[in-house]
Amino acid sequence: MTKTNAGNFFEDFYVGQVIRHATPRTVTTGDVALYTALYGSRFAVQSSDDFAHALGYDRAPVDDLLTFHIVFGKTVPDISLNAVANLGYAGGRFLAPVYPGDTLSAVSEVIGKKENSNGKTGVVYVRSTGYTADGTEVLDYVRWVMVNKRDADNPPPEPVVPELPAAIDPQALGNAVPLLDTASWDPDLSGSTFRFGDYAKGEKIDHVDGMTVEEAEHQIATRLYQNTAKVHFNQHTEGQGRFGKRLIYGGHVISLARALSFNGLGNAFHVAGINGGRHVAPLFSGDTVYSWSEVLDAAEIEGRSDVGALRMRLVATKNKPCADFPLKDAEGKYEDGVILDFDYWALMPK
Repeated sequence: MTKTNAGNFFEDFYVGQVIRHATPRTVTTGDVALYTALYGSRFAVQSSDDFAHALGYDRAPVDDLLTFHIVFGKTVPDISLNAVANLGYAGGRFLAPVYPGDTLSAVSEVIGKKENSNGKTGVVYVRSTGYTADGTEVLDYVRWVMVNKRDADNPPPEPVVPELPAAIDPQALGNAVPLLDTASWDPDLSGSTFRFGDYAKGEKIDHVDGMTVEEAEHQIATRLYQNTAKVHFNQHTEGQGRFGKRLIYGGHVISLARALSFNGLGNAFHVAGINGGRHVAPLFSGDTVYSWSEVLDAAEIEGRSDVGALRMRLVATKNKPCADFPLKDAEGKYEDGVILDFDYWALMPK
């Protein structure tokens, strides 16, 4: 019996399978500092203990996407070590704040699988949940990932494709945010005077700035999350693959685009839910990421007079500025250069 882990292949998954993932991770202020160094995120609530405490937090919570990446990283050795690509997300909810000192662990359930027509790969659907050491659920989400088969001659399973919500009900949002004293929200310190009522459905925002991805940065980022997917790390094998080089972790793209979105959405301090997301095309080191956003909806949250929810479409591109809001062509196909189409709920003070 081998003592090493070759990872699960498509045939190894079955619907209803529950996987408790290894290596709980205690989040530290060092993780927070490194995350800031990698992306330059400037949202004041996650940057300043004083700012956050004045609003009603114990102190500055961990960036929502850092929590997401750490929980995601726990799942990789069991779910996507043999992945071809991570394809998308749905039904994500941030359920409680995470602070430095909290220890995160993850559990996943396989909720669907379907072999691809090439007979060499298949898509696996999993719901993953992140917990703190006391059992508090901080995050759950669904993702689907294309995984290699161990043997292309193995017969295909009966396909099971789960029904996923088009969007999270806004009334299910806000659990990770205490009731805020928004009178203490200082626009000079937050970097924006625009609040919930200043944004309208259909509004588009070019975030203007671009950020070039460096080889060392995406390698550090992926290791920070203990993400062991081969496609991100092993140039020896990936150099012989279809792209000839390592892929940038898709979550790295999301964090870059979210950080860039500060310019135009400076008070959209909290990612409350992930409605859906698609990695449209690969990103490689040396490419420059730009982003733009569209307000898809604005919703009141029952019982919350302090914050409202904006449903945002966040689009990221590579080597393509976004002044003309690139997305799809007349045939409905994504334009060249579009790499991310991400639908999420953000909370913003009223």
